Amino acid sequence: MPQLTAIVTGASEGLGKSFAIELARRSINLVVVSLPASGLPELASFIRKNFEVKVSYIEADLTQTESSPEIFNYLHDHHITAHVLINNAGLGNWSWFEEKSVSFYKTQIELNVMTPVLLTRLFLAQTDASVTSYILNVGSLGGLFVVPKKQVYGATKSFIRYFTRCLQLELHGSNVKLSLLSPGGINTKPELLVMNNSLKGISKATILEPEQVARIAIDGLLKGKKEIIPGIVNRMLVLLNSLLPDYVKDSIIKRRLNTILES
Repeated sequence: MPQLTAIVTGASEGLGKSFAIELARRSINLVVVSLPASGLPELASFIRKNFEVKVSYIEADLTQTESSPEIFNYLHDHHITAHVLINNAGLGNWSWFEEKSVSFYKTQIELNVMTPVLLTRLFLAQTDASVTSYILNVGSLGGLFVVPKKQVYGATKSFIRYFTRCLQLELHGSNVKLSLLSPGGINTKPELLVMNNSLKGISKATILEPEQVARIAIDGLLKGKKEIIPGIVNRMLVLLNSLLPDYVKDSIIKRRLNTILES
């Protein structure tokens, strides 16, 4: 069996960086992708020094349509076949709809929706049918729950959920395993850490560290799990969501919205 190679998008920080390190721990070669000047050369050097894997890096703006085929042109030119695709790159926000510009939402939709679709299509075109391949689409519990101030972000993650579910049916019986990662909050950036530390009770219990999420996600991906929900509390919330009638959920959301408006 050949040594596996994984593409990780949004790899320079947060969950993407944790994915890259977790895959390297498992002796999987890497092609890490992120924006120019985001620290990819340093990350690649660190991983090469600490793990016995090959690391290539591609600095690209994935909101540009031409960037996706350029990644696979690079792989072709360097005789690399990717066996794992981690669609992690994404743009989030926590703001009222009118607070963000039209250009922000355009970028958010392009990165969160268009990019994983294009990369998945190109990835499937180059897979080796004799070797099991894996795709992990990073969704969010925000794609399942209605969350004030995450209107467009949540909608993009709902798209990823639907897209992944459909592809799972289409790829059934093939040598491609496709998983959906649906995490709750993750301490990926200093500003999020400050905000998450102010939470209490169940809200605080839903927050996990990126290293923990990456380990759980890669475990589930390699086992062929269809959906991976890190954290016991998060799994309980998903179960509760499926049991509660819509009018109760609407009442909870409205109370949450009032709390936000008063703060």
